[in-house]
Amino acid sequence: MADQGGHTAGAVRPVEAVAREILAVVPAGCTWLLPVPDDGRPVADFRIAATSGPGHDIHARGIDRLGGRLSELYPSMVDGPLWRMYHDVLATGSPGRLADFRYAEKRSGVVADSLFDVHVHRVLGGLLVTWERLDEDQRRLERTELLGSLGWAEHELATGVSQWSPGMYRIFERDPALGPLSRAEQAAALLPDDHLLSEAAWQTLDSGSSSDVTVRFQAAGSVKYLRILSDVSRDADGAPLKIHAVVQDVTARVDSRTAIEQLNDQLRTREMTALAEHRLAGQLQNLIQPVPREPFPLAGLEAMVNYLPAESATRVGGDWYHAQTLPDGQVVLAVGDVAGHGLDAASGMAHLRFALVAWLSIGIRDPAVLLGHLNRLSGQLAITGTAVIAVYDPAARVLRWGRAGHMAPLLSRNGETGPLDHPPGLLLGASADSAYPVLTPRLRPDDLVLFYTDGLVERRTPDDDLLEQVRTTLSALSAAPGEQTLGRLRGLLHHPSPDDDTCTLAVRVLP
Repeated sequence: MADQGGHTAGAVRPVEAVAREILAVVPAGCTWLLPVPDDGRPVADFRIAATSGPGHDIHARGIDRLGGRLSELYPSMVDGPLWRMYHDVLATGSPGRLADFRYAEKRSGVVADSLFDVHVHRVLGGLLVTWERLDEDQRRLERTELLGSLGWAEHELATGVSQWSPGMYRIFERDPALGPLSRAEQAAALLPDDHLLSEAAWQTLDSGSSSDVTVRFQAAGSVKYLRILSDVSRDADGAPLKIHAVVQDVTARVDSRTAIEQLNDQLRTREMTALAEHRLAGQLQNLIQPVPREPFPLAGLEAMVNYLPAESATRVGGDWYHAQTLPDGQVVLAVGDVAGHGLDAASGMAHLRFALVAWLSIGIRDPAVLLGHLNRLSGQLAITGTAVIAVYDPAARVLRWGRAGHMAPLLSRNGETGPLDHPPGLLLGASADSAYPVLTPRLRPDDLVLFYTDGLVERRTPDDDLLEQVRTTLSALSAAPGEQTLGRLRGLLHHPSPDDDTCTLAVRVLP
């Protein structure tokens, strides 16, 4: 008995067996389709006769699709543009291509909208279909460029044609419809004082080496510092064919370093008054980690930060914080304290905080791993300090947290306050092999959690039990929670220490 594909049921024609064996080892997405006649129509459907081994579809199906019909496997494709192109190629023999084929899938558990580049050829009475998925690669590229302020460019020396990634247009604040800047336009945008650097970069490329320079461009009315890493593709005779470049906008980094150096010079000037020193200290802290004036929202949380410099010291301390809703919906909460005072402590604090932000941007979410990285960096910088890092899942209300020699956060719930059960963890920079276990308490609506540095509760001179005072304040607020809880907390909790900086990060779990 023959099926509608024209072959004996339960048997595989020799040509199909050969096609399956060949396509199974092809390292790309491809499928050989055979027409299925029905009710007098020569082509009513298509059957998958062979498919590439790694060619999994959006449902993660591989060779188990063999023998299946497209109308059953991909019902939304029927009578669409790709379906019609299959019929045209089969009828005319002319190859077809859909450069931006969007496949929509309404079933749950599958990406709803996918983008493909599809090529179709008539082969052995059927269709050889090859595809490349574009949406995931484009998404990865766009996110990478955005997070790293990156872009890439290619320039064909023979034709003079350039190609830019979306990140390049973002860096130069240029409309993509205008296309890449020409070589002449780029030269005109380069600041005159940096032309020698540009010439040195070209000479480096001519010598066969890669070039890595930072130059200034006038872009959209502002000056930008751009780091350009470039190299050249050559033919067999060594003649240059194409220039490849990766560009990173490092303006913020340069501006921050310049501002810190300027403040350093000012702080070292002996004629400065104590008032001016206090002002500069505040400017430096705000440059590195701006402190919001009001409570601000995070995913599933309301947060408030406060930073108070020491009353009796004009030197900058090493206290720092970080609070951010991450792209995946989780929330990172962290405070830390680098030992010592002065610009060395501030520099160490800036290194740790900016490094934490960088690790978060590449998807590291485990507090144990993040603390381990900070510990090794502290060893390299020859500094010591303490830190607590937590990652909050607003959907499950679970707080994953670890500590490195730091005080445990305080949890206040229904009028009662106490420290979270805390895991062990040596201070940062003490030992390169330190491990940082993580605990995962579950929070409840209207819980208050306070992360703080030791300036809040420690004084060099004997005093009342400041920690108990803080606990009493938190307990009173959590006993009568409300939208103004964090605003009231700012006025009740924060009093400058005469000897040490104080940094606090308070969060309230939203109902």
